[in-house]
Amino acid sequence: MPHLAFLHTAPSNEALFASIVADLAPQIPIAHRNNEALLAEAMTAGGVTEALSKKLQGEIEALRDQGAALIVCTCSTLGEAAEAVGQVLTVPVMRIDRPMAEAAVRAGPNILVAACVKSTIAPTTDLLRQVAKEASRRASIETLLIEEAWAFFEDGDLERYAHCIAQHVQKHGAHHNVVVLAQASMAAAADLCNGLQVPLLSSPILGVRAALARIDALVDQSP
Repeated sequence: MPHLAFLHTAPSNEALFASIVADLAPQIPIAHRNNEALLAEAMTAGGVTEALSKKLQGEIEALRDQGAALIVCTCSTLGEAAEAVGQVLTVPVMRIDRPMAEAAVRAGPNILVAACVKSTIAPTTDLLRQVAKEASRRASIETLLIEEAWAFFEDGDLERYAHCIAQHVQKHGAHHNVVVLAQASMAAAADLCNGLQVPLLSSPILGVRAALARIDALVDQSP
């Protein structure tokens, strides 16, 4: 059976994605690879440099060599670069936030992107514009940077991290058609935004469902 692998830049994402796969498709063998330094380097550089892209390639090659049939990059800052590396290596690589972006564009033209790391904003907004163009839809995108929440994440206080995100999203999200939580680590905040009257999208479940569909397709194509 094809093997699904996740490339993370936050160790806490391993448990999150393992739990989702266990709920949706426990029969699928999965692997995880964590490298926090990749995101730290991107944050320092303000994006993905050529040197960082080469390091990312090394991570993807390692997962490929372990037998991964599909690699999912769960870091939105690195997602675009990861897909580009996959094309060069002819390895199936999927960014976790693409299915979320597709759902956001379908939800309406006025999109609010919430992020806690500045380096995530450009890749996410670029993806939304790309998806909107491909779908021949209009996308008016605003951004909400919640930098103070990231300190809680770095301290391992995931509860305060989620509450801080939710507070800001509920304050600023009401006048949009849809709110996007740009980072996979932000997903828990969605459960705390019960007062928000517009769709609130996060990438983990949407992304895993899409990845599992691709794995199913690979099984169907197997001899």
